[in-house]
Amino acid sequence: MKKRIKKEKKIKHTRVIDTFTGWLERRILHWLAAHLPAWVTPDMLTFLSLVGAITAAASYLLCGKAPDLLWLACLGFVINWFGDSLDGTLARYRRIERPRYGFFVDHSVDAVCTTLIFYGLSVTAFIRFDIAMVSLVGYLLLTIYTCLSTYTVDEFKISYAYLGPTEIRLIAVICSIVTYFNPQRFVHLPFGDYTFFELIMLALIVLFYSAFILSTVGQTTRLAREDKPQQMKK
Repeated sequence: MKKRIKKEKKIKHTRVIDTFTGWLERRILHWLAAHLPAWVTPDMLTFLSLVGAITAAASYLLCGKAPDLLWLACLGFVINWFGDSLDGTLARYRRIERPRYGFFVDHSVDAVCTTLIFYGLSVTAFIRFDIAMVSLVGYLLLTIYTCLSTYTVDEFKISYAYLGPTEIRLIAVICSIVTYFNPQRFVHLPFGDYTFFELIMLALIVLFYSAFILSTVGQTTRLAREDKPQQMKK
């Protein structure tokens, strides 16, 4: 029986994060990483991001009877940003990266967080279930593309049209605040009436699916050109 030899392979990839807030966010995260207590670990921050997502999702689930919980949802997004954006930064700052473990755990938790938040939104009165679910699928498709692209071409891309996870959170916070003051379907379009939250979600659906299709087609074309089939030996 052949023994399987484990080889520790360090994941190296180019990070492509070109967003509206990226220049400021990087400075803030670096400062926070330098000033966090020594007992705070990247794993703790990853768990904190999950706590933030659960807080936001639960707030949306219950805000029908208590609209003030929309403010708690906003806090949940802040907590989620703090944990999710800082875990990797802290690991790199302290030079304690675990590339494979960190990549796997971080993206697994991100997928759970995203699903929880979108599901929480889907059962509120101000977002239709179908709109929320179609948007969730689009976001997860981009997540899958990011993972596949990292594996195939060593390119870690999480920003599209200058929007990344941080910008999506900011949009959710703005939508929650607007909805708190006006939860009605006051946006009248030829194909229906929508809340402000639904209108923004529809715009994100267009962005998610367009980015996924264009990126996938572009990457497929590139790989087909670079990854030529091997000639059979005579």
